[in-house]
Amino acid sequence: MTEMSWKGVIPAITTPLHEDQTVDHDFLAKHCRWLIDNGCNGIVALGSLGEGATLEHDEKVAILSTCVEAVGDRVPVIPGVAALSTAAAVRLARDAERVGCKGLMVLPPYVHKGPFSEMQAHFEAVFAATDLSCMLYNNPIAYGTDVSPEVIQELAAKHENLRAVKESSGDARRITAIRALVGDRLALFAGLDDVIFEAIQCGAVGWIAGLVNALPRESVELFDLAIAGKTQEAFELYSWFLPLLRLDTVPEFVQLIKMVQQEVGMGNENVRAPRKPLEGVAREQAWETIRESLARRPAVVAA
Repeated sequence: MTEMSWKGVIPAITTPLHEDQTVDHDFLAKHCRWLIDNGCNGIVALGSLGEGATLEHDEKVAILSTCVEAVGDRVPVIPGVAALSTAAAVRLARDAERVGCKGLMVLPPYVHKGPFSEMQAHFEAVFAATDLSCMLYNNPIAYGTDVSPEVIQELAAKHENLRAVKESSGDARRITAIRALVGDRLALFAGLDDVIFEAIQCGAVGWIAGLVNALPRESVELFDLAIAGKTQEAFELYSWFLPLLRLDTVPEFVQLIKMVQQEVGMGNENVRAPRKPLEGVAREQAWETIRESLARRPAVVAA
């Protein structure tokens, strides 16, 4: 098994696009380096926030290659592995290993919602496809598949390279439930931005983060304060951050986070169809939230 350290703030990066919806590889490399320069511990590409479902296989491999080349040996690059079929997911996992990725974030199959035995077989096929260290991504809200703590315990017992869980059920009790069964065998990560403070109190050691794409210093500082047990300071920063962090939890999260990136000068609003930039009242309300929050940006991290 390829070892890697699962901990800290790891951005689920957006995929930067030109006006014609092709991938902007120059900005992608710049963005990865900027995130790492600001204290992030890895790069997760091709996730939901990265519009992975709209990318072709060759585009995905090219994105991973750009990320690996941009960060070198500084931090691991980890693809979100999701596909319509198990065979396609296995192919992506193997290509990710080939281009130098150090881990995998394994999702349920797109669209298919069969019995859980089929879902479990899908996860296990991807875990077995490479020697890479793996994170299981549990997001029943988005994907309709809920991997229980008991099944996670079973998978960890069978697959040595399953080393982490991204927990996005929105229920902080899941962190304690998994820890009760597996102890420190798995590194547990918060997968929703607006539960990071609570998740750390329950034992999470990492954060697959979204708003970090625009605000890495704030994200890293919040995480570091909470991990260090500086609860009051962490909660003060968290309270300021929450209106922005909640943008990660709604269906338009891709458009919203790209809006924040544009506002801070690190990206643009271009998204791939069928998504479109927000319009009308929704757009006006989003800008109000973004600009009001950024106007109150804490000086300690905004300097």
